[in-house]
Amino acid sequence: MDREATSARIAKLIEPFNKKGIAITDDTKFTDDLEFDSLTVMDFVAAIEDEFDIIISMNQQAEIETYGQLVDAVMKLTDA
Repeated sequence: MDREATSARIAKLIEPFNKKGIAITDDTKFTDDLEFDSLTVMDFVAAIEDEFDIIISMNQQAEIETYGQLVDAVMKLTDA
């Protein structure tokens, strides 16, 4: 799956969590721009893991700050 298709699938998953309707770009930050709290992050990560049948470790989650980083991480995990 290419990056664009991966990003589109993640974009659909993020919609219910994007309460303010922020335009999502690769530079969108989950905590600053989308104002995700820790519970929202956990729910969103669970949705991503279910959708792509992957596990995102706590260490990986700590390193992911932007939407672009998330897309790259999912692509890496689905290629493994």
